[in-house]
Amino acid sequence: MKAQNKKTLIYWSLFNNENWNLYIAATEKGLCYVGAQNKPFEELSDWAAKRFPGSHLVENNEKLNIYAEELKEYFSGKRKNFTVPFDYHGTEFQVAVWNALCEIPFGETKSYSDIANHINKPAAVRAVGAAIGANPVLITVPCHRVVGKNGSLTGYRGGLEMKTQLLDLERK
Repeated sequence: MKAQNKKTLIYWSLFNNENWNLYIAATEKGLCYVGAQNKPFEELSDWAAKRFPGSHLVENNEKLNIYAEELKEYFSGKRKNFTVPFDYHGTEFQVAVWNALCEIPFGETKSYSDIANHINKPAAVRAVGAAIGANPVLITVPCHRVVGKNGSLTGYRGGLEMKTQLLDLERK
């Protein structure tokens, strides 16, 4: 994944909603980061340093409000799709995978092979897994909806407990 060269302002906020506490961040172009549940600020700052070298992290709840509102609606069961703009950066392959994830319907799951087939790269199952693992915007780009071919839960950047909670929330 290529790091961004220009110095970017990244606005961040700690999203708190019932039992959910996670850092979210956006540039002027859109949501660029949704962190794992209950992880420290360093998860965000380390990611920003790697993906946006020289960027400036600025706490700004107001700028993140539009993203927080959609997340609140999702957690309350009122939202099944996100409409906010994204500003994620990856290889052409990663972006194809992330876009395919956005097409998995709410409450459904797909396998890594399904995603590989969907992007016309059936032999790239492991690469699909790596691209999913690099997804910078958890929940909103629903990588939690990808499971093993036999339906088993597999790795998730936010941890299997978070993945289970998200899948359970969508099954209600």
